[in-house]
Amino acid sequence: MTLTHVVETSDERETIEVGESLGRVLREGDVVCLYGDLGTGKTTLVKGIARALGIEEREITSASFLIISEHHGERSLYHIDLYRVGEEELMDLGLEDYLDGGGIAVVEWAERLRGWDCTFTVRLRFLDGTKREITILGGERVGLIKEAGR
Repeated sequence: MTLTHVVETSDERETIEVGESLGRVLREGDVVCLYGDLGTGKTTLVKGIARALGIEEREITSASFLIISEHHGERSLYHIDLYRVGEEELMDLGLEDYLDGGGIAVVEWAERLRGWDCTFTVRLRFLDGTKREITILGGERVGLIKEAGR
């Protein structure tokens, strides 16, 4: 059963709080797939997830040039950004080590990812000005996100 949680944010702080609420319900082995246009707040959301995992949010930057960034806190976070990765390059990245690994994988530009199921699918979109709509889809733990903070 797929459940949905939708929230509007009006600034970066609120987007981080949504990420932190999501991060509190994540378990090792989870894959979070992020979708949204440039500038919608995907990396900002990852900062909140990191905070929930005991990782300094200042460690989280756009992974576009690194493709995969590993962060270790209370649990490991694998921040994967596929923006600059072509389909032919995906095979050479060793993604299975991160997506099937013991940490939590968060994948920006997940539409380029093929062959893995997402534990949570997160869609970010512009509303107006600084407002964003964040839609989180997943199993029964989606209901816990609201309880976890927002």
